[in-house]
Amino acid sequence: MVQTDLSIVDDLVVSLDYTLRLDDGKIIDSSTEQGPVEFLQGRGQIVPGLEQALYGMAVGEEKGVQVAPDEGYGERNDDALQVVPDDVFPSDLDLEPGMALQMRDPSGQVLMAYVTELRADGVLLDFNHPLAGETLHFHVKVADLRAATEEELAHGHVHDSEHAHQD
Repeated sequence: MVQTDLSIVDDLVVSLDYTLRLDDGKIIDSSTEQGPVEFLQGRGQIVPGLEQALYGMAVGEEKGVQVAPDEGYGERNDDALQVVPDDVFPSDLDLEPGMALQMRDPSGQVLMAYVTELRADGVLLDFNHPLAGETLHFHVKVADLRAATEEELAHGHVHDSEHAHQD
């Protein structure tokens, strides 16, 4: 029996169609090509400002949501720029500005960094998220809602239904 009276609460699986624009109106991300994004509501899998705005929405409902930097990807931190010597990188890695790299800090934690500039003294890396400091303008539509499985709740994320039953 299909539940048509569901509205978004914690631990429901949300399928969300979205378009993301910045202040200049330019579309920087959309679910148009790959289909709706699925996530467990209330588990911090999407930016906090958007997650909060979804509570109470039902299937088919749509709205615009503006997310300030502090509820999105944070403010830009100028201290998150660092020059790293060239010899830290494999010699066959062709570095280019804008390239995303996975780096490890001394404790072994994985961090994302973005090549900002190639310099004589090394590579200037930016550890800010590319959307840090940006106000995010979402247009969202709830495509589907369903209860999470026990396994999804235990693991804390949605399982791809196409691959869930493969051996």
